[in-house]
Amino acid sequence: MSASKKGNGEKVAAVNRKARHEWELEEFFEAGIELVGSEVKSLRAGNVSLQEAFARPEKNEIWLYGMHIDVWDKGSAFQPDPKRKRRLLLKRYEIRKLIGKINQKGYSLIPVKIYFKKGWAKVDLALARGKKLYDKRQSLREKTARREMERAFKSREY
Repeated sequence: MSASKKGNGEKVAAVNRKARHEWELEEFFEAGIELVGSEVKSLRAGNVSLQEAFARPEKNEIWLYGMHIDVWDKGSAFQPDPKRKRRLLLKRYEIRKLIGKINQKGYSLIPVKIYFKKGWAKVDLALARGKKLYDKRQSLREKTARREMERAFKSREY
């Protein structure tokens, strides 16, 4: 997977496509990521996966778990663990707000997108609530109905 360029100066490295299907995303936050060594080069190449990633508070800091950044093959002998936990850089009031919300029943912090903004690695975090199976089915039904309506309108064009 390679990174793509957005029109607003952002270079997107990875998007968690499953997040919108599995979770109800309510509130979004932009956070920096503390990376070491060759992780930045690997991230720029788009060698990253957010599929199993989640964030959790720990000692008044927010940490990102489960994000996989491939080992940079041209790197030095020191290679960090691809699945290590990474500290997220947020303002203190944002951390307090997130900790308060996460402590409520059913809320989680899910990374939706990882990208570069003005040369800095950023991650979009979403305050999310897990969907039930019937919610997922309902959203799939709505998506299919919307798609069928668009096809019908498209076929009626002259």
